[in-house]
Amino acid sequence: MRLSERISRWIRDQVEAAGAAGVLVGLSGGIDSAVVAVLAKRAMGDNVLALLLPCHSLGEDERDGLVVADTFGIRRERVDLSPVYDAFLCQVPDAGQICQGNLKPRLRMTALYYFANKWNYLVAGTGNKSERLMGYFTKFGDGGADFLPIGDLTKSQVRKLAEELEIPPRIIDRPPSAGFWAGQTDEEEMNIRYEDLDKIIICLEKREEPKLPKTQRSYVKGMIARSRHKRNTPPIFHLKSV
Repeated sequence: MRLSERISRWIRDQVEAAGAAGVLVGLSGGIDSAVVAVLAKRAMGDNVLALLLPCHSLGEDERDGLVVADTFGIRRERVDLSPVYDAFLCQVPDAGQICQGNLKPRLRMTALYYFANKWNYLVAGTGNKSERLMGYFTKFGDGGADFLPIGDLTKSQVRKLAEELEIPPRIIDRPPSAGFWAGQTDEEEMNIRYEDLDKIIICLEKREEPKLPKTQRSYVKGMIARSRHKRNTPPIFHLKSV
């Protein structure tokens, strides 16, 4: 069975097990959300809703999101979060570019769950393994989801799956970006190329030594360790542990 079929079946199982009616996906215009949206469409047919959630975003982000929705016949709605973002920042002290950037995915998560409550849908996360392990996602932002269809796939594997699903080449070839600000790219933010990162991740899983500089290997290991809290559920103090 092809990987796309396996994941689509798994998505359907997740929805049925939860007693939900469908799947909600935030379409960013990037490869990860495109892959998840198409897999959800294959799994659930018309019971999929894609949300386009611009927040002072680049025009090409929304354009590419629309291309995916229209190409694959995915029901879509648009909510402009820019006014909400602006109003929020007027009520809090300035905290710099990173804090402001992280606010955007947290607002998107809120919008996604608003519609999920309305339709009794599950929110499909769009994070891949490479970014999850590096902690390259916003806690309770794009990290907030009910399930992660591509969470065990490296970025390289996601690209191969995108080709299998016939995602438009312009989306596959776009430099990955979280869209925090103009010109921002994932590889620059993580300080490593996906190609090298994925090699290190695979070698770590196989307990092999990748043919890459030791400094890169140490950097990735450190990032995985420091971001563990972002992948775990909040720790609970247990009365019986005292």
